[in-house]
Amino acid sequence: MYIHYYYKYFFAFIFPFLITFYLVPFFSVLAQRLRFVDVPDGKVKHHAKPIPYMGGVAVYIGFLSALPFTIPFENRIFLLIVGTTLLLLLGLIDDFVPLKAYQKFAGQVIVAACFLKAGFYLKSHFFYNVWHIPLSFAWILLVINAYNLVDVMDGLATSLAIYATITFAFIAFWLNHSIVLLLLLSFLGALSAFFYYNRPPASIYLGDAGSLFIGGFMATIPFLFDWGTYNWYGYTTPIIILAIPLLELGSLILIRSYKGIPFYQASPDHFCLYLKRGGYSVAQILLYILGMSMILGATSLFFSLGLLSVSNLFVLGTFFLLVWGAVLCTT
Repeated sequence: MYIHYYYKYFFAFIFPFLITFYLVPFFSVLAQRLRFVDVPDGKVKHHAKPIPYMGGVAVYIGFLSALPFTIPFENRIFLLIVGTTLLLLLGLIDDFVPLKAYQKFAGQVIVAACFLKAGFYLKSHFFYNVWHIPLSFAWILLVINAYNLVDVMDGLATSLAIYATITFAFIAFWLNHSIVLLLLLSFLGALSAFFYYNRPPASIYLGDAGSLFIGGFMATIPFLFDWGTYNWYGYTTPIIILAIPLLELGSLILIRSYKGIPFYQASPDHFCLYLKRGGYSVAQILLYILGMSMILGATSLFFSLGLLSVSNLFVLGTFFLLVWGAVLCTT
C-alpha cells in the first residue's frame, strides 16, 4: 500500500537518506577488506592515502529503498532503473578490473541504446522525427561521461548531482510531476547522506559504479518532463542545469586534443585541479561550484517557466561563461 498525501514526499527523502547513511560505513569496511580502493597516482589523484570505493553502491541501494513504497513501477520508471543498474554494474566491473576505454564506451553505447528503446528520447515539437534519436543518443552518452569525468575531487560529483537534483525537483513541483518529484527526492536523500562521508576529506568515493549510475540518472530524468508546458524552447533547460559537468567534458576534450593526447586519457586538466593549483582549497572550490550552480538553477527554473526570454538566456549564458573562464584564467 502506497504512502499517501504529503508524508510520502518526506518519506521519499528521509528513508533513502537513512538507508544510505547506514550502509556507507559497511561498504567502506567491505571495500577496504577486499582492497577495493582508489590509490593515489600523483597525476590526477592526489589524496593522501588509498580511499575505498563502493560508495556508489550505497547510493544506489538507498535510492531504490523508498521507491516500492512511494511510486508505482510504471514502465518508464522501471526501465530507467534497469538502465541505471546496468551502468552501475558496468562501473563496478571497471572498478574491480579496469576496462580499456573502448570497452567501457561500448558498454555505455549498449545502455544508451536500451534507454532509447525504452522511450527516453526527445519528443519536442522541434526535433520530433528529425534529429530526436541521434541527439538523444548523444545527450545520454555526454552526460554519463561528464559525471564520470568530473568525479576527481572530494565531494565534487556528489555536490553537482545534488544541486542538479534540487533544481529538477523544483521544476517537477511547479509542473505538478508528482511521480518525477518522488523519484528525485529519493535520489536526493541518498546523495545527501553519501555527501556526509564524501565531503572533504572524503572517507569513501563513488567509484566508476557511482559516477556512471549518477550520470545515467541525470541523463534520462529530463525525458520524464514536459518541457514545452510554459516555454517553446524549454527542452534546452537540462543543458543549463547540467552546464558545469558538460563544460568539464567539453573543455577536457579540447585541452587534451590540443595537447595531442586522447581525450579519454587521464590528465591534470580538470577545472578543479586548475583551481587547486591556483591556491583554492577544496572547500573554496565546492563553495564556488555552489554559487555557480545556484545561478544556473535559478536561471533554468525561470527559463523553464517562461519568465526569461531566449535573448535574456543568451546574455546570462555569456556572462556565466565569461565569469567561468575568467576564474580559471586567473589561477
